[in-house]
Amino acid sequence: MLVQALLVGLVAAFATFDTALGTSHINRPIVIGPIVGLVLGDLHTGLVIGANLELLFMGAISVGAYIPPDVNTAGTLATAFAITTGSGLETAYALAMPIGLAALGVKNFFYAITPMFLQIADRGAEVGDDGKIKLTYVLIGMVGKTIWTFTLTALAFYFGSDAVTAVLDAVPDFVFDGMGIAAGILPAMGFAMLMRMIVNKKLVPFFVLGFALAAYLNLSVLAVAILAVVIAIEKIDLFGDAPAAATAGIAGGDDDDF
Repeated sequence: MLVQALLVGLVAAFATFDTALGTSHINRPIVIGPIVGLVLGDLHTGLVIGANLELLFMGAISVGAYIPPDVNTAGTLATAFAITTGSGLETAYALAMPIGLAALGVKNFFYAITPMFLQIADRGAEVGDDGKIKLTYVLIGMVGKTIWTFTLTALAFYFGSDAVTAVLDAVPDFVFDGMGIAAGILPAMGFAMLMRMIVNKKLVPFFVLGFALAAYLNLSVLAVAILAVVIAIEKIDLFGDAPAAATAGIAGGDDDDF
């Protein structure tokens, strides 16, 4: 169990480098789920759980003042608990959101501490020493965050596995039946969260078109996605083949009105 906890912690720590060099999205469940499955010896289950949790957290993106649940910790621990307990996707769905919200609270505590160390960067900026600014970024933004995430995830998995197993053993079958039904509903919630941020009057017709193609013509998701790409290429004139806009008027002299 200790080795598994260390491996799960390393996966979560690896995912913290998501924003180290741009935004790579390696902290998303669809990426870390298969990695957790690989280190725990069940790649297929990790891939399935990761893909389904990605649907749940699809709209969990930090925009403006909105702070989403901790997707990294939620995806890592929910996948790990589901695999080690042998309970599958339903358990991952049930655990993911509570874990994400709890981890967010712990992360906020970490973020409340780190500003004290930013004084090092401030002093460096006052004297023009960019080395102190870089050092602060590396120690707090990368190393500190990585160590914090590794410790939190490894301890949560090590001490939480037995508790999760005991709870699952005590849960009646009808609850798992309800969780199975919820497993089909929660992805829709993820899509709804995403649409709430991006939908507008111009995009609604295309959403209706995609729904009609899938519902009435039985087209697969891949076929609808390919059609959407073709429409997007045409709409944004990706290859620059659209003719230049016609001139609004014809130049003339001041006396042309007469």
